[in-house]
Amino acid sequence: MSVPQLDTEERDAMLAAHSDWALAREGRAVERSFTFANFSEAWGFMSRVALLAESHDHHPEWFNVYSRVDITLTTHDADPANGGALSERDRKMVAAIDALV
Repeated sequence: MSVPQLDTEERDAMLAAHSDWALAREGRAVERSFTFANFSEAWGFMSRVALLAESHDHHPEWFNVYSRVDITLTTHDADPANGGALSERDRKMVAAIDALV
């Protein structure tokens, strides 16, 4: 099942509203780094994002070292042949994650 991709206008509007996120993977994903005071704060943030991801049924790719959490979002079902593309699922997750910080 293919998920509709965001068009250029929708993608640009998402990035304008959430300027800390940047395009990645030749425009097929967005990414952002978060820095916290310590590991416990970073882990707490990751726990909150995990709960959001479950409720949205859309899970991030992420990396954590001590106080830093890097998140990449893409919708694999939007363009499976190319590893994913941006969709409404990503736009909703970006907004939900940003609301946590």
